[in-house]
Amino acid sequence: MAQGNSVQTFANLNALAGYLRQQIEDRAKKVTLIFAHNGTGKTRLSMAFKEEGKSYDKDGQTTTRDTLYFNAFTEDLFSWDNDRERVLRMNMASAFFDGLAELEMENRIRPLLHRYCDVQFQIDYDAGTVMFWRETEKDSDGNDVPVPIKISRGEENIFIWCFFLAIAQLAVDGQEAYDWVKYLYIDDPISSLDENNAIAVAAHLAQMLKEQEQLKAVISSHHTLFFNVLCNEMKKAQRYFLNHDEEGYHLRDTKDTPRFYHVAMLKELHEAAETEKEKLYTYHFTILRSIMEKAATFHGFNHVGDIIKRDPDDEDGTLHFRYVQLLSHGGYSLFEPVEMMPENKRIFRKILRNFMNDYRFNPELFPAVEAEEATA
Repeated sequence: MAQGNSVQTFANLNALAGYLRQQIEDRAKKVTLIFAHNGTGKTRLSMAFKEEGKSYDKDGQTTTRDTLYFNAFTEDLFSWDNDRERVLRMNMASAFFDGLAELEMENRIRPLLHRYCDVQFQIDYDAGTVMFWRETEKDSDGNDVPVPIKISRGEENIFIWCFFLAIAQLAVDGQEAYDWVKYLYIDDPISSLDENNAIAVAAHLAQMLKEQEQLKAVISSHHTLFFNVLCNEMKKAQRYFLNHDEEGYHLRDTKDTPRFYHVAMLKELHEAAETEKEKLYTYHFTILRSIMEKAATFHGFNHVGDIIKRDPDDEDGTLHFRYVQLLSHGGYSLFEPVEMMPENKRIFRKILRNFMNDYRFNPELFPAVEAEEATA
């Protein structure tokens, strides 16, 4: 492991996983957040972290473990059977499903799922299947019976995520079947979700983690909006930026340095503001405020208003600061994202452009848009 300028370099993911475990214990942080682009090795890191907490007997059988994880492999435990019954099949050979039939999982999953979608479901543990429906029809005896449907990919991912959350809550509650869990490791739970659900998932996850003291959690993601909401909701979390090159894996502690992911978020805002086909929602003010707060800290200011107002008599700056204050609070519009009114869009674009002009970023990341004047 090499060290310098708040950056730790590791030859492989096993060494990195061991370092993360040590840091979690030494710093007594309840939550560790890691931002990394796709292809960096996030999923493999989650598996290496999980393996670090296992021990085996002489026959290679697992004797102890300490990590409950969610990643792409968790999603692979579910697959669709479209030919015969139109059901989602569960790989019941996995230990993930051990002992769940007795724990009334439907009642635990249903209120979580209905935060995001209105689909109904029923789990058959003997057959290892999940049936979904929205409508019923009468059978020959006049009884209402479900009409099975194949849900969308996004709804499927939400269901699997809620399945995991219900199990995680059992671990948080100290349920005997999950008293072995010491860590939660969550890698990109929102791979197929829109921005609306990404915000909702992040806000709900943060709420659950803040309300418990039993477990430590590591969350890694490439999704800038999801990661930003987590950072805003859990300000005391340990935060890292992870990247990989031929020299190894580099883990940068972003606590006292500008965060790399804010550039990606700024690029998303720029594209939404300058491209006619993109919509501007009120939560874009939340993202902009977060970026401005980071810039204010980096440039030595005490308050985000200091980088919006050019001088004490700057009336436009004062007005813009009030807009940012007002429209960046009051919730994330979790379930129905609210599009800005035309006047708010105009002011948002002006605040964003002023900020990008005053605090110069690499112009190659933000190409000019031909229709820019039409959107002013």
